[in-house]
Amino acid sequence: MARVLQPATREALAALTERLDAYVDGASARELTATADELFAVARFLAGERPVQRLLADGASPAESRVELVRSLLGRQLSEPTLDLVSELVRKRWSASGDVVTAAETLGRQATVAVAERNGSLDEVEDQLFRFGRILASEPELTGLLADTTRPGDGRVELLDQVLGDRVYPVTASLLRQTVRMPRGRHLDVVAEELAELAAARRDRSVAKVRTPVELTSQQESTLADTLGRIYGRPISLQVELDRDLLGGLVVQVGGEVIDGSVAGRLAAARRSLPS
Repeated sequence: MARVLQPATREALAALTERLDAYVDGASARELTATADELFAVARFLAGERPVQRLLADGASPAESRVELVRSLLGRQLSEPTLDLVSELVRKRWSASGDVVTAAETLGRQATVAVAERNGSLDEVEDQLFRFGRILASEPELTGLLADTTRPGDGRVELLDQVLGDRVYPVTASLLRQTVRMPRGRHLDVVAEELAELAAARRDRSVAKVRTPVELTSQQESTLADTLGRIYGRPISLQVELDRDLLGGLVVQVGGEVIDGSVAGRLAAARRSLPS
């Protein structure tokens, strides 16, 4: 199970995820892959440089001083989108210094999963990650070899690639390679399942839950999906539910955003606007 994050870290990570999502919606798969690779590189750098890690997570120092430090250290190695995310990362307050590593790695994972969202392979990636987690759980010797940090990281990744072969999508392989390069004392089978859950969460972000008082025709569903796809900048699948209480119109939920265009919703809004 995932480590429980303290309130300051949860809040900071949620804000960074929103910032990443805003970038993701306008980025190509190639740009997202490059950003993810850079974020993973930042995570590895911070994990290996404890003094820098502590300085960048020190909420007692001015935020802009921390930004200046990270830009001086990494500015020439990172693209502008990644540098913007990492600068925002070090502006945040964290519950523990190691949480800056977790944040950089988490953003890298989310950007990688967004590539699968772009190319339509999220379902398959989720399934592959879950299945590999089950394989690791049943093969403790293999898991031990992949997590053995006394062996060079490149050797562990080479072993992983031999096990995976060409049977998984590039996104699946990329996520697992990063985990093997930087296991951080975690159980790899559990991490694989956490990655599967991340893919599932990303897939839900591209699902529109639609409530309607009448059944929609295939043409209406197609038109609605195309319209939402243009609004959100990514393919949107529909989950349609009949709700006679709406009277007319639609209620659409995509992720945490709700668009209430129903007659019942408009009547409720009108009642709220009446003077008491």
